[in-house]
This record gives sequence, C-alpha cells and structure tokens, in this order.
Amino acid sequence: MLVFILRRLGQSAFVVTAMAVLVFLGVYAIGNPIDILLAPDADQAERDAAVARLGLDKPLYVQFGMFAWNLLHGDFGKSFVHGVDALGLIVSRMPATLELAVVALGLTALIGVPLGVIAGLKHDTVVGRSIMTGSVVGFSLPNFWFGIMLILLFAVTLQWLPAGGRGPTGTLFGVELSLLNPAGWPNLIMPALTLAIYKTSLVIRLAYAGTREAMLQDYVRFARAKGLSPARIIGVHLMKNILIPVVTVLGLELGAMIAFAVVTEQVFSWPGMGKLLIDSIYRLDRPVIVAYLMIVVVMFVIINLVVDILYSILDPRVRLQDVEA
Repeated sequence: MLVFILRRLGQSAFVVTAMAVLVFLGVYAIGNPIDILLAPDADQAERDAAVARLGLDKPLYVQFGMFAWNLLHGDFGKSFVHGVDALGLIVSRMPATLELAVVALGLTALIGVPLGVIAGLKHDTVVGRSIMTGSVVGFSLPNFWFGIMLILLFAVTLQWLPAGGRGPTGTLFGVELSLLNPAGWPNLIMPALTLAIYKTSLVIRLAYAGTREAMLQDYVRFARAKGLSPARIIGVHLMKNILIPVVTVLGLELGAMIAFAVVTEQVFSWPGMGKLLIDSIYRLDRPVIVAYLMIVVVMFVIINLVVDILYSILDPRVRLQDVEA
C-alpha cells in the first residue's frame, strides 16, 4: 500500500508541474490587461508605469521564472483589479463553491444510487423503465436551461424559493456556510439541484448497469441459496461491488462540480469561485485566473489520489497490479 501511495504522489507532482507550465502559457501569452485596466485616454507614460508595476515589461521566460518561484511559496501575486492577494481572493470565495458542490454531490449519491439499484432490480417493470427514461432526460438537459426553468417555476410562478444569491449564512471556524443557517437553505436548493441533475443521471446508469451485472453473478445466487434476506444480499453483497465504479465517478465528478460550477453560479448569482473567474476573464485579471486554475488542478489531483486509495481499499487487486507493473 505504501508503494502504491508513493507512486501516486509522484505522478500527482508531475501533473501539477506540467499543468503549471500550461496554465502560465495559456494565460500570460494571451491578451493585454493594460488595454482593459486603463482608461482609453491614458497617455504612454501612464501605460508604461502600469506595465512596469504589473511586471509585464519583462520577457515571458523571466515572468515564468518569477511565477514558478512565487508559486512554490504560495504567492500568486496581487489581483490587477482588486489590488489584493489573488489566492486570498479565491479562498474567500471557495467556501461558497465547495458548499454548493458538496450538497450537489450528496444529492447525486442519495438520489442516483437508490434509483439505479431499483431500476436494475426492476428493469422489466414500469418503475425501472421510467427511471431509466428519466436518466436519459437528465443527460439531455443543459444545466443553464434547467436552472432557468427552476427559477421560472419556483421563484417567479410559485414564489417558493429565492431566484438567486446565497442568503443568510452561519459561521463555523471562521467559514461562512449556508448549511449552518436554515434561512439560507432555500437559496441553496435550486443551484444544487441544477448542478446535480446531469451527475445524478450518470450515477443512475452506473448503478443500474452494476446491479444488472451483479445479480447474475454466482455469489448472489449462492447468497440466495443460503437463504439470506434480499435486504442483506443487496446491502452487503451487491452494494460493495457496484460502489467501486460509483465511488470513482463521484470522486471525479466532485472535482468537475467544483471546477465547472461556473454556469450554475452565473445563473443563480451564487458568489463562488466560478463567478469570480468569469469576472476576472472579462477583465484579464491574470493572477486571479492563474490562482483559480492552479487551485482547481491541485483539487483534481488530490481528489484523484483519494479516489485511487479508496478504490484500492474496495478492490485490493488494483494496488497489487500497480506494484507488479
């Protein structure tokens, strides 16, 4: 197990390094933020002073050297627009995005796994077919359209839920969370559902396929022959095997929810990292864009590492094959 973890850590370090190079080249080689930050009537002296202040007068390789050195020390520079530490600005918006992603992931697991198992067990019934048809519909709905429809129905027509914003929050260890304040829950429902709709459909199909395959295996037939109850067969023997691909996908989808919650946050004016990223792209606020992308890369790497470890715990053959390779 130790060899397996060390190998994964080495691979993770390589991925982070490679992505740091790609992120820098992709952001710093495109556009000129001076054109956006300064007024159109700014003279050349003002432009030169701004270029020097932001360090944009140096060659690209020198800028990358400074970027890499600062990155090793956790310094992403100051925001061109806000004038504050870029990493601190991202971190201040992170709790809102993480909360939204975690709630959406929880809804995905709580809804997707049971529905997929039910559809797999009752695949030839109206219930099973209806669940699978619903999963296809969930795959087909664009997130922004689904979010807008929820706003029209629950905020405009029925007036049950607020149309946007985060709402009141509670504080835990200095972190503001809507989950800690019941008054903030209504603001969280629609964004979380919007973010979870596609992922839920994916988990339903994974759980359905796993259930259909597992029910044909010899160990299930043997468990039935022993007289075990259906609840024990499903809860112990079936779930342990179908959860291996589901855990893998859920781990990866958590990273995807964090990274790609941009559209959902825009639709519902949710003050998270995604909305900040869009605003920063419009203004070519390079330090904030780089800080966001690097944080997302590190999150993906950590999530993948945790998923690999969990996968190896659920199926020890994974780490044994990795060591033999």
